[in-house]
Amino acid sequence: MADAPSDTPALPRPELDLAPDREALADFYDYGDLLTDDETATLRRLRAYLAQDVAPVVEGAWERAEFPPALIKGFAALDLAGVPYGLGEGRSEPARRIFLGFVHAEIARIDPSVNSFFGVHTGLAMGSIHAGGTEEQRRRWLPAMARMESIGAFGLTEPHGGSDVAGGMETTATRDGDAWVLEGDKRWIGNATIADLIVVWARDAETNDVRGFVVPADTPGMTITKIEGKTALRIVQNADIALRGVRVPDDHRLSGGSGTFADAGGVLQRTRANASWGAVGTQMAAYELALSYAQQREQFGRPIAGFQLMQELLVQMLGNVTASLGMAVRNAQLLDAGKGSDAHSALAKEYCASRMRETVAWARQLVGGNGVVLANGVARYFADAEALYSFEGTREMNTLIVGKRITGHSAFVR
Repeated sequence: MADAPSDTPALPRPELDLAPDREALADFYDYGDLLTDDETATLRRLRAYLAQDVAPVVEGAWERAEFPPALIKGFAALDLAGVPYGLGEGRSEPARRIFLGFVHAEIARIDPSVNSFFGVHTGLAMGSIHAGGTEEQRRRWLPAMARMESIGAFGLTEPHGGSDVAGGMETTATRDGDAWVLEGDKRWIGNATIADLIVVWARDAETNDVRGFVVPADTPGMTITKIEGKTALRIVQNADIALRGVRVPDDHRLSGGSGTFADAGGVLQRTRANASWGAVGTQMAAYELALSYAQQREQFGRPIAGFQLMQELLVQMLGNVTASLGMAVRNAQLLDAGKGSDAHSALAKEYCASRMRETVAWARQLVGGNGVVLANGVARYFADAEALYSFEGTREMNTLIVGKRITGHSAFVR
């Protein structure tokens, strides 16, 4: 195929503003003003890292469905993984939820896959050990995970169990002297191929309770196979896990807290809230890219940003971002005040993810045919949104959680 003539006009390539102290185009009501000076300074350091080391590599990594291992070292240097638990240099108390939310939004704004990697490690894996582990187990595993010297994964979902995995869990744990033997299969386990340890949930064969076990990734009998051919969150290394006679010592059973799946329920409430912030960040990126494109792209002799239909799309996108951000902020405030509930986080996830799905579709619409080209940015967020829409509780399941809260009647199938 011949090269294009040199005088062919270059198509606009929309870009995100990557300046650490940038004007928050998508934070129209300035919710960022609710952060302290120290929190804002930390976010600027995060933005600088994301701009310098993450943004330049994610497009290629997404296309190749590869996780850039250098990201682990970079995030470790930021010392953010232990923030939710008061771990890290100079810390003794957990960070505010609103700050943690903005961290997730900033990462997702650059790439939702990278935010998912960070969330699985810091939220699901570390959160399970923090909530369900004993003090000794927390001291054994969490400091290294906070330094990101040890990467975690969370093994809950199964081939035959997604929304009903707790009730229908098929993976079993059988006591054998001072050890447990795990048998079963897990699916869609994020970070699994790069993890050092995996929190595996299994049904106690004797009591029928669902319990958590910290399983080193190199444990004999555990086979981890990357899931290929994904069309969303391609940088996240999801895997199938086969557990065949996997033996773990009893001190790897999470025996603090309730010692059952109830500990995971609290973790899922918090990570569901984090997922709403990921949906906010994804919307921010789609809106900002669409705005950048509209200001550059010319048709009929002028930028399309000056056409009424384009402005309508941009305003609808901004409205979705603003409403979602407001809900995520208020949910974080309720959680910090000890007033947050499963229903609050479920509504935030359902609403923010639903608005995100609209926003990325409108962004793709505005960019037109160019919106399906990876180099134009919007396509990656458009694809990734489908996974964000489904994980951490589908729209339907989160709807029923809220429906039960407001009506007093459970519509869940038994």
